[in-house]
Amino acid sequence: MPTLHEPKLIAGNANLPLAESIARRMSLYRGVDQGLVDARVERFNDGEIFVEVFENVRGEDMFIVQPTSNPANDNLMELLIIADALRRSSAQRITAVIPYFGYARQDRRTKARTPISAKLVANMLTGAGIERVLTMDLHAAQIQGFFDIPVDNLYASPVFALDVKNQFKDNLDEIMVVSPDVGGVARARELAKRINAPLSIVDKRREKAGEVAEMTVIGDVKDKICLIVDDMCDTAGTLCKAAQVLLDNGAKEVHAYITHGVMSGPAVERVTNSVMKSLVLTDTIQPTKEIAKAKNIRVVPTAPIFTQAILNIWNGTSVSSLFEDKTLTPIYESLYHMD
Repeated sequence: MPTLHEPKLIAGNANLPLAESIARRMSLYRGVDQGLVDARVERFNDGEIFVEVFENVRGEDMFIVQPTSNPANDNLMELLIIADALRRSSAQRITAVIPYFGYARQDRRTKARTPISAKLVANMLTGAGIERVLTMDLHAAQIQGFFDIPVDNLYASPVFALDVKNQFKDNLDEIMVVSPDVGGVARARELAKRINAPLSIVDKRREKAGEVAEMTVIGDVKDKICLIVDDMCDTAGTLCKAAQVLLDNGAKEVHAYITHGVMSGPAVERVTNSVMKSLVLTDTIQPTKEIAKAKNIRVVPTAPIFTQAILNIWNGTSVSSLFEDKTLTPIYESLYHMD
């Protein structure tokens, strides 16, 4: 049954290119002009955020596209204030499309007297009037349980699988998928299953937070094309060191597939000067000019999968169907011409 309310997109300042790309694709899929809702998200001189929506949104199905990436606090507050503005404007339903969910690394108490900030953020989002969350590759799957509202967690692995099959179609039998730590095995295994490749693990031991003391490769990577798979890359120190360790253990070459390119501080320089042949990121976080210029970094678009997920939520159809190749491949056919 067709819905009586229309889907409308609104965006903060965190990743406008992604929001605009989603809007263009929705226009293409629906055959109607689907621009972003006219609004202003500005700051007073003291940094206080102000939002004004210029279009009527009463009774509409609203989707706010806003990752909570750097600066995390500003982007989170933009999201909360936009949601409050929509709620007070009588929007029928408010869905937060958060391609990168900030504070996800603080999902548990690692020592005494520390917060669980991911839970706090979940409470804030719900309190602002958000009724549903759409995100990608949560750092920890249990964060979905922090919400008392529906959470749809998309996965980058199906998109990465299409990219791998396209980029390495002549030597898929040489591929070895590598998890950079024990905690990421499930994510790496998912990609390995999709491309029918073996799995290896880099076991890392830390002396203190942020510093890796020792790395050991579990599995035979000799003469293999290793693909390191992880959900985020921050300073890229561990990633570059893992790539070197894999080469030291006989790997033919090393590539990396990372969902969220946080890329703080010296990350781009480290990757550029590393032994990695390529680093593939998605655009859940808006790529910087340095990333665009880096010779061994590529960006895979997420607008196709987010657009379809938004339309499925609006229509009341399955979001998990997007995890299947037969559903996802047509969405990305303009990017990957699969035989």
